[in-house]
Amino acid sequence: MHYLHTMIRVGNLEKSIQFYRALGFEVKSRADYEEGKFSLVFLQRPGGSKSDPMLELTYNWGVDKYEVGTGYGHVAYRVESMAAIADQLHQHGYQFSWGPGKTPDGGRSMAFVTDPDGYKIELLEG
Repeated sequence: MHYLHTMIRVGNLEKSIQFYRALGFEVKSRADYEEGKFSLVFLQRPGGSKSDPMLELTYNWGVDKYEVGTGYGHVAYRVESMAAIADQLHQHGYQFSWGPGKTPDGGRSMAFVTDPDGYKIELLEG
């Protein structure tokens, strides 16, 4: 079994693509389904390979907001440098929603950023 992707529903596809590009993600594919009235965009993490899991953004046409819910936590990505990702985000008009601080065990630097739909992304250095 191989982990393929995580799907999140977004209320503004272009705004979400802009946010994830600011994190360094690359759009690998986009498809608009006229009959079903939805669009799918698959994103790959910075420096990812073809076999890495992707992030799928699903936009249901005409729906501009979703409740994130209490069951959702976050997705997490390792970054080489917390300072570099902070600068990258800042250049695109974004900032951390928490941190940077230390992981609960004190071993690494971590931070969170929140996307336009309220989804949390954990960034771990190293």
